[in-house]
Amino acid sequence: MAVLGITVALLVWVVTLLMISVWKQIYSSWNLPPGPFPLPFFGNVLQVDLKDIPKSFNKLAKRFGPVFTLHMGSRRVVVLHGYKAVKEVLLNHKNEFSGRGDIPVFQEYRNKGIIFNNGPTWKDVRRFSLSILRDYGMGKQGNEVRIQRESRFLVEELKKTKGQPFDPTFLIGCAPFNVIADILFNKRFDYNDKKALRLMSLFNENFYLLSTPWIQLYNNFADYLRYLPGSHRKLMKNISEIKQYALEKAKEHLQSLDSNCPRDVTDCLLKEMEKEKHSKEPIYTMENISVTLADMFFAGTETTSTTMRYGLLILMKYPEIEASNLPHEATQDTKFRGYVIPKGTVVIPTLDSLLYDSQEFPDPEKFNPEHFLNENGKFKYSDYFKPFSAGKRVCTGEGLARMELFLLLSAILQHFNLKSLVDPKDIDLNPVTVGFGNVPPEYKLCVIPRS
Repeated sequence: MAVLGITVALLVWVVTLLMISVWKQIYSSWNLPPGPFPLPFFGNVLQVDLKDIPKSFNKLAKRFGPVFTLHMGSRRVVVLHGYKAVKEVLLNHKNEFSGRGDIPVFQEYRNKGIIFNNGPTWKDVRRFSLSILRDYGMGKQGNEVRIQRESRFLVEELKKTKGQPFDPTFLIGCAPFNVIADILFNKRFDYNDKKALRLMSLFNENFYLLSTPWIQLYNNFADYLRYLPGSHRKLMKNISEIKQYALEKAKEHLQSLDSNCPRDVTDCLLKEMEKEKHSKEPIYTMENISVTLADMFFAGTETTSTTMRYGLLILMKYPEIEASNLPHEATQDTKFRGYVIPKGTVVIPTLDSLLYDSQEFPDPEKFNPEHFLNENGKFKYSDYFKPFSAGKRVCTGEGLARMELFLLLSAILQHFNLKSLVDPKDIDLNPVTVGFGNVPPEYKLCVIPRS
């Protein structure tokens, strides 16, 4: 009898907790955009394909409209889908949604650096970093000279393959790696340098891990998964190693710093630290500087390297041619399209919904350069093309990345013909995983010197 009473009491307790949870979900979502009804504890996680989140968002947008709400565990997320909604929130409400949405796997760096910083220092660090990057050639002749110099090294390394098959991951990646290393540390690495290859391996692995279903799950249930084994531990260890390298370089620079003649971005950041040495709340501490450098090193290497690898794969798939986004966060209660989005709500502008818009880009799944050409065959700008985002959180390295992609890919195509190891029609362009980014499949190719 006593056992029965305890069992009934437990059932009543569980049911009560579930009812309270459901009531909280309904009450907190009262003025939010529509969305699928969330389950207690899980929210809408079971209704989202963690292997291809953009595809799930596309399906939900067809059902609930361009602005809808999801609950990923206890995490409330407002998704913006399509050109009008994304542009409106990024440009017309850029201040209200300029926060960085919480990404638990980067929790340690939430108030440091540039990319994942959501603390009071991010605007100052971002503004100053942009000014330094401009001084060191962002969009100016300085970077063009750097990239063209590195392209010559890249071409020489490609010649050494002698037309034999090779994996382009690290060989191609060395070029953007060296460009950003020069800007940050006034340093260039040999293409076989062990430290360079180790760092690129960490960048590459992190980019992949960040896009896996487990990390997507971890970021929504970190309180429960934090102490379990899993790839989140490997990711955090890699991040720590990259930050440690940046810290070591900053300490080396500090020993020989000449504030009147900064050699690179590191010196400029250390110079600001010296200015603040008597401040009670300094922004530029060694910890913040090391995270800022690590952010720029990773972003300046891996995104460009990945895009180049994908570009070469696409060009082999279509030989005739040779002849999405990080989450934002509401910084205050905001009225948007008749809804109220509370402060702290994660906001995801789905850039892929612009890049794959079928009205702007007919048959968007196919590679077609004519999407960006007018009737006279000249370049045509499209406001839907926002791979670097927009607004307050637009990518700080957009100018450098555009220049690198154009100059490095041009150098490769001017000197070599690309040869696939399989029939072009059998080349699979589907990403290995989709999440933080689209990770291209591994492949090998041959580069044949043009006669």
